Amino acid sequence: MTIHNPVPPVPFAGAATLVIGGGRNIGREVAREFARRGARLAVADLDLEGAEEAAALIREAGGEAVALPCDVSSDASVKATVASAEAALGPLAILMNNAGILSGGNPEDIPVAAWQQMMDINFFGMVRAIEAVLPGMIARRRGHVVNTASFAGLYPFATSRMHYAASKAAVVSLSENLAVYGMDHGVRVSCLCPGPVMTTSVLGMKHWSENYTMRAPGSHLTVKSQEETARILADGMEAGRIIVPTHDEVWDTLRERAASPDAYVIKKHGEFASGDSGKPAVPAEFLANKP
Repeated sequence: MTIHNPVPPVPFAGAATLVIGGGRNIGREVAREFARRGARLAVADLDLEGAEEAAALIREAGGEAVALPCDVSSDASVKATVASAEAALGPLAILMNNAGILSGGNPEDIPVAAWQQMMDINFFGMVRAIEAVLPGMIARRRGHVVNTASFAGLYPFATSRMHYAASKAAVVSLSENLAVYGMDHGVRVSCLCPGPVMTTSVLGMKHWSENYTMRAPGSHLTVKSQEETARILADGMEAGRIIVPTHDEVWDTLRERAASPDAYVIKKHGEFASGDSGKPAVPAEFLANKP
């Protein structure tokens, strides 16, 4: 779907691009997809080894990429990462904020410190990067900021990780408001909202409760690959889309919720009470390669 975004697009070809949180999973595949479309990459991650592996894959495929360390909880680290990326590639045309953490549990068991850490990494990490990059984009009247949110930030289901859902809802709001603001300054904004995607992110997650049920976005959905997710994002950016979900079914969900938020919340409770935890269908090829 083509969107008549009033801000001129930033072509991937030749674009100096920083992907923060690009060392593994979705971030790595997004960096590789951007590179396939001609972008010049700085891949940054707290896990520098992962960033180096991602950059090496891009270079092996004929692209240009450097690896950088980045701790998004640190103002100084984020500023240093941006400075290093621009020293290597020139002024940034595309910034993707993909770094994030995940943990689960019932809300009464999750300490305030864990809520604060979730917001500091998942939300303020993006704020730090935007603060470092946005003034230059505005001065050049050219740029594209991409933030990774989640279906958990779009509608209620993540009762088993409310602190995560709250951080992602904040990312959605930040992205939409920044998109409005950016239209006066030549800066595009997109918000990737993954639904169920096959990643390894859940393998190391901390659990604050025992024997709790992990709620998922809907049993009517099917898990997508990281590679398809990256293509969906890149296509959406080229089309001028602001909210870029991995599954188009989410629009039906959002229309239903908008019609009556109260009724939707009650319906969701009824689904959970009946034993439907919202776990999506997993394609056979993913099960065969499950880590």
